[in-house]
Amino acid sequence: MNDEREDLIRRITETQRDLGRLLARHPSPLFRSHLTMRQLKVLMILAVNGSASGQDLAHGLGVGLGTVTGIVDRLVTQGLVRRHEDPHDRRVRRVELTPDGVALMEEINDTGIEHYRRIMDHLDTETLRALDHVTRTVRAVAEDLAQADSPSLKGS
Repeated sequence: MNDEREDLIRRITETQRDLGRLLARHPSPLFRSHLTMRQLKVLMILAVNGSASGQDLAHGLGVGLGTVTGIVDRLVTQGLVRRHEDPHDRRVRRVELTPDGVALMEEINDTGIEHYRRIMDHLDTETLRALDHVTRTVRAVAEDLAQADSPSLKGS
């Protein structure tokens, strides 16, 4: 990689980090939720996948099944997730977000989008066109890399 590309990548990542810090200054439902990092990760996995088995969650978190059981128990107590029998294998219990869990994850995401939208409202149309092009290009590359990295998608 040449020096100019490396310098551009460094500047872009530093700018993104700075932007993240600025956005984090705004009140977020994430900070009011009192979730632990592992609990938040479980909610994020469920928000993306719809539901997951305890084994799936243990693998996703890099912890044992006993640890996942405790995390899920606390999330059930908070009313954010529920357990149910897997319709394809009655021996497996699946975990999914409750309506309150879905609402919390949507509120967290929507709050971030609202702050970002406020910034974009102050950009001129030409800059928005350029940002649209760049973000679509970055998303396409990210999708290609995710597909190449995902063993479940290979050969599909």
